Amino acid sequence: MAERKIPLRKCLGCGEMKDKRTLVRIVRSKEGVISVDLTGKMPGRGAYICRDVSCLNMAVKAKRLERAFSTKIEPEIYDRLRSELGE
Repeated sequence: MAERKIPLRKCLGCGEMKDKRTLVRIVRSKEGVISVDLTGKMPGRGAYICRDVSCLNMAVKAKRLERAFSTKIEPEIYDRLRSELGE
């Protein structure tokens, strides 16, 4: 029996490649709404980050989410993401 491949994704905060299921997906929908996707199945452009607020802070500081989504992200959205990650 063949082994199944484990999908890997890169965290935008720390830059480490990790198992997709251990990361949180952040999604930008076609309408431009940015939200946390805990199921990993929402439609839209996705970016992955560790379940750690420090990784989110590193991604915010380096503007990696803005680069990944090709859009300006308001500070209120970052605050909402922090609260959803459980800061």
